Amino acid sequence: MTRIVVLDNEAVQALKDQHHRKHGQVVSQMQVVADRKRRGLAVEVMVPTAVRVEAGWDRTSAVWAFPNRLRIADWSLDRSAADSAATIRQRTGVSVADAHVGAAIHAATAEEVTVVTSDPKDVRKLTAGRQVTIVAI
Repeated sequence: MTRIVVLDNEAVQALKDQHHRKHGQVVSQMQVVADRKRRGLAVEVMVPTAVRVEAGWDRTSAVWAFPNRLRIADWSLDRSAADSAATIRQRTGVSVADAHVGAAIHAATAEEVTVVTSDPKDVRKLTAGRQVTIVAI
């Protein structure tokens, strides 16, 4: 069984700053992922590129050294994702970054999708019938 963990803006910001009030919660989620990988489970952590932009995550900047070491993959906003995100944004009124999270949720081929978010209400709008585990931080 494959699993994907998608991070939202505040989860990304919390990873960057050890003084962020939610840093420990997000690091705990990354520890869960690491533990599952050690047990041989297929788990990947992804961040939609629109979320990276919103959070200010420049992978070339030294201030992002800790998140860069966590092997979090980018989920690109390609043509298909942009079309999906545009439809989601129009339907729900969420931010561009959240709409990209929604596009990632629907494009994911993993059997299990988890979203680490500070706004579970918005994520619920994005799921549109897809079974998603929401981890509120």
